This record gives sequence, structure tokens and C-alpha cells, in this order.
Amino acid sequence: MRVLLGMSGGLDSTCAAKILIEEGHIVEGAVLVMHAFTEREAAKNAAATLGIPLHEVDGTERFRQAVQKNFAEEYLRGRTPNPCVVCNREVKFALLYEYAMQNGFDAIATGHYASIVEKNGRYAVALAKDSAKDQSYVLWSLPQHILSHLLFPLSGKEKSVLRAKAKEESLTVADRAESQEICFIPDGDYAKFICECTGTVPQEGDFVDESGAVLGRHKGIIHYTVGQRKGLGIAMGKRMFVTAVSAETNTVTLSENPNATVSDFYLEGMVFSGISEPEAGAVLQAQARVRYLSPLRSATVMYLGGGNARVHLQEPARAVTPGQSAVFYSDGAVQYGGVISLEEKR
Repeated sequence: MRVLLGMSGGLDSTCAAKILIEEGHIVEGAVLVMHAFTEREAAKNAAATLGIPLHEVDGTERFRQAVQKNFAEEYLRGRTPNPCVVCNREVKFALLYEYAMQNGFDAIATGHYASIVEKNGRYAVALAKDSAKDQSYVLWSLPQHILSHLLFPLSGKEKSVLRAKAKEESLTVADRAESQEICFIPDGDYAKFICECTGTVPQEGDFVDESGAVLGRHKGIIHYTVGQRKGLGIAMGKRMFVTAVSAETNTVTLSENPNATVSDFYLEGMVFSGISEPEAGAVLQAQARVRYLSPLRSATVMYLGGGNARVHLQEPARAVTPGQSAVFYSDGAVQYGGVISLEEKR
């Protein structure tokens, strides 16, 4: 089988390529150029080491419109977006699939830690063997036509084993550090990026407590996200945590309680993979994950139609954050997911 593999030049994509080659596939790489920080040289070096061709696919404009613009606008709405989820759906996997289908490839692959399962003619992302590295959470919104052509060579692998093997083989990627920041904001200055992207200036507003009493002034809602404790810019003589951000009132709510939890919230922009979209009014049972690698919790989901739903968690969860994803599993496979909102979409 002829496979197009997304290559970053890191350990994971390099190991994924090696596995596919060892399985007898014809493998070619693709580096997706999405922003100024795309590491083209690292991808070229990895492909050269493996002796495979490397294609360069330009996705800068699509990335700017679909990911960077969305990221900035969501923060201005008082939400905390997950750009990896948007990028995977709108840019990364879409570009790989389009390029592969236009150039005679049979499948696409990446170095993500996840797996693909098929049941009753529907494809779904499922959990990886390495639970500490599992990335199924950020892949929930991939459509069926992509999932049906997608391979995850690392699904049954553990990263520590792959790294050790790479060191034994003296591969330069073995000691390459993992990126912990958002790829297009390597310095971590989100507020600066948002201002430059949108041409806006942060507007000061009030810090308030849970009763609405004013505690002080904040420097603009784009500087804050639910669950944040550090860098608040207010001296209270005790630890305070962000529990809500409101663009409508330009307020940031603070609480002493780091364990403030939520049992009920809404979903919007849902994508169904493991199951077909149900009729409005259907009640679904699943295991929910409301943050990357957070524990799975039993959930009851009332589907409202139009990609919207109401969710009740049997066990309340901390930092349920508007703009982030909630992903729902059954038997380890993603059934559906959506974007968290604390208000019903009307």
C-alpha cells in the first residue's frame, strides 16, 4: 500500500514511518507548512535518514483562517479554544487527505498515539496502548472519509520503548524535546498574538467574586482562562482561581476554591463518528472526557438536534471550560464529541 505520512521531523512521525516501511508499505512523507515556525529542515533530515521522498504542502492560508483567526476570536468571546482540534479537522488531516487522493496514495498516516476501529461500517478514533500519550481526545472531530483512509502506526506502541529503540539505532530524533506550547505561539504570549491578529486592544474590567462583588481590576479577558491561578495580577493575600470569564460583562470571576466543579453543561458543533447522528430528543450514555487526559466520567447526553446537546456528568468535573472539547467514548472508541458551552445555543 502506498502511504502518505505527515512528518514533523520528531520522534513520533519518524518512528511511524519506520514501522510502515518495515510492514512493507511504500511510504512517502509530507511536511505541512502552516506557519513561520514549521520545522521544514527537521522533516527533511528525518526523511533523508529514512531514505523516503518528502513532499511540501502549503497550508499557510488555510491555517491562518481556520486556526489562528478562530483562536483569537474565541479568546475575545471569553472562551478557551483548543487549536489542535480545529487544526486536525480543518487543516492537518484535510490537507494530507486531499494531497494523497490527488496523487495516487492509498492511505494517510501520522505519528499520533491513537487507533482506528470500524464497526457497522462506521470508523472511529480509539484509545492508544500508551494511555499517558493517548491523543484520541484531539482527534474526535475527524470526518468519516478521512478516518476510513487513516493509519496510526503507533497505536500499539509505548513512547518510552520507541525512544529507547531510537537511541539504540543512533537516530538524531531520539533526544528531540517535545513541544509543550501552541506551535504558532512558541513564546507563549497569547495576548500579544491575539492583539496582533485582530487589531484589538485589551479592555480592562472587573475581577469579581462568585456573588458579583468587585475585587479589583483585570487587564483584559484575553489574559485569563478557567482554572488559572498564576499571573492574575491581583494581590488577595490568598490563592485565587479563575472560575468564569465573561465577554458580555467584561468580568473575570475568582474563587478561593480550586475544586469548583460542574455537573451540567452544553455541547455545540458536535461530530458523530462511532455512531450515526441520532434524532433530536435521544438520550445517550457514554464515558466523557472534558480535558486532555482527564479521567473518564459516566455521562448522560440529551441530543437537542443541530449538533447541540445537554450533558450531565454523574461525577462533577473541575475546570469544565467553554471553548474546550468534551469527547465521549464507549468501549474505548470515540462515539462523538463537541465544544463545551455553559449556555444552551439558541
